[in-house]
Amino acid sequence: MRFRHSILLWIFATIAVGCSQLKKEPTTPIESYSAKEIYDLGEMKLNDMLHEEAAEYFGEIERLYPYSQWAKRGLIMQAFSFHKAMNYADSRSSAQRYIEFHPASEDAAYAQYILALSYYDQIAEVGRDQNLTLKALQELRLLIERYPESEYDAEAKIKFDLAFDYLAAKEMEVGRYYLQKGYYTSAINRFRIVVQDFQTTSQTPEALYRLVESYLSLGLKVEAQLAGAVLASQYTSTDWHNQSVILLSGSGLTPNTKGNNWLARIYRQMIKGQWL
Repeated sequence: MRFRHSILLWIFATIAVGCSQLKKEPTTPIESYSAKEIYDLGEMKLNDMLHEEAAEYFGEIERLYPYSQWAKRGLIMQAFSFHKAMNYADSRSSAQRYIEFHPASEDAAYAQYILALSYYDQIAEVGRDQNLTLKALQELRLLIERYPESEYDAEAKIKFDLAFDYLAAKEMEVGRYYLQKGYYTSAINRFRIVVQDFQTTSQTPEALYRLVESYLSLGLKVEAQLAGAVLASQYTSTDWHNQSVILLSGSGLTPNTKGNNWLARIYRQMIKGQWL
């Protein structure tokens, strides 16, 4: 019995050592491993949440076996790993290489999606510099146009709308700052951008209300009434419309479409479908 017990202990110890060795770093040069073995090492690092190390292994496949199918799979996984590590520059580089080398691949849409995300996921970090937001919109648009049947199309459209709304929100933020400081002309310029260029976003009703507020502050009653008219015609159910009515009535005014400025043109476009 003691002999059998010793044998069992030896077997369990051997198995445990073998399993632990699978999780250790390679003890032989990486060049001696096959493409699949290196790929498996990369996946192991991913499972351990070691994303940068995983990306390095996936990159080794491209270096050592550049023309293999494993190199192709490794490249897209490298882009994914770098993105998980929030290394957006390297993730973008890997995704771009994949699209260039394998434009007809079934994973090309996913590479384009990662490329767009490399910009999109940084939007909240960019402060007043909207360059990354514009690039995210550009790459999301390419994804939607090039791969309309892909599984990423619906999510890309949602993210596109959110990024577009974010740009409008930044314009509103600056406009409200100018309005608060009493720089009414500068504020109007910002709110005008929102109304003209970001009509489909959720920021438009407030932009129109702020135009009413800004124009009244400058004594431009016709312009204030026009802004109120556009707001009343398109966004009657919003609180911004209700506030604009109160604001105009406080000056003895009501929404009115008379006039021939840029707001009149916006009214004709939005309400009557007239583009001239």
